[in-house]
Amino acid sequence: MGTSNEHDTLLQHELAVMEGILESKAQYRKIIKASLAKWVKDFQDGRIEFRTVDDLKKLIEIDIELQKDDF
Repeated sequence: MGTSNEHDTLLQHELAVMEGILESKAQYRKIIKASLAKWVKDFQDGRIEFRTVDDLKKLIEIDIELQKDDF
């Protein structure tokens, strides 16, 4: 069995990894939100037709996946 110091070091490393993942997810969500806003604006301006809503669906699905661990 490892020492208390080794255990603390491992926990600190795991915490740092989790913080990095959470920061990345937050950045990805910002990108998704900006993309969704742009898609809606382009749709409202008539630059996107209904045959291209798959892009919107993909953005929404990605956003939902990123939010799953937030609860």
